Amino acid sequence: MKKASLKTIAEKMKDLDFCMMTTRDGRQTLHSRPMSNNGKVDYDGDSWFFTFSDSNKVRQIEKDDKVSLVYQTDDMLFIECYGTATIVTDKKILSDKWVDSLEQWFPDGIETPGICLIKVTSQRVTFWHKDEEGEYISS
Repeated sequence: MKKASLKTIAEKMKDLDFCMMTTRDGRQTLHSRPMSNNGKVDYDGDSWFFTFSDSNKVRQIEKDDKVSLVYQTDDMLFIECYGTATIVTDKKILSDKWVDSLEQWFPDGIETPGICLIKVTSQRVTFWHKDEEGEYISS
């Protein structure tokens, strides 16, 4: 597979919002669910997702921090990010990542009880788009 730069990956991901996040539980069973990174993101190798600290996905990440993110567009772009997830509760970071449309899930903003972020740092990002494919591996 052809090597891709982080800049190339960032360009392809700039308008992506929803993905499927896959985690593993303590029995190594895979679990996938839709997640939003709030779109219009300048991708730098990290993806950020707001959630609640008492969710199954957070419990799964605390046991096994390896996750996969899979994005797809209508024009046949597929991107898979494989990496390590961490749970972030720092209010400054939550404030920096906050967008007002999140209020539908977190009515008290970053003061919503149990709010946190999942940060996924990708070690490998692979994309397929029509007759083009590439892979970025972080150093």
